[in-house]
Amino acid sequence: MENKYKSVIDEAVERLYERYPELDVKYGEAGRKKCYEDNVHHFNYLESASNVRDSKVFSDYALWLNSVLVSRGMKSDHLIDNFKCIIESLEKSDVEKGEDFKRYLNGAIESIQNADRENMPSN
Repeated sequence: MENKYKSVIDEAVERLYERYPELDVKYGEAGRKKCYEDNVHHFNYLESASNVRDSKVFSDYALWLNSVLVSRGMKSDHLIDNFKCIIESLEKSDVEKGEDFKRYLNGAIESIQNADRENMPSN
């Protein structure tokens, strides 16, 4: 599976690091490698969602992952931006299930944003 999406993942990671150059400073090459591996996981879930034709498979994964990342001090925006980088990379590719993947990624972004709004403290 990894080789099937390697060029899209490579481009998405590059886009993310262009937007956040501080990531290179903070995490270096090991961080890029981990980011790449994380994106491989994203594509595994995108494939699963596509195979069963259920966007909820990916959205549930994204919500779970976001909760883990936020509990470790990350912001939802990091994951959302990563998903946006994948979408932009998919738009320039001819990945067979690219349209499905973009729809699932956009749905996951919306789910994360909705969950964030629901979890905001009210004044």
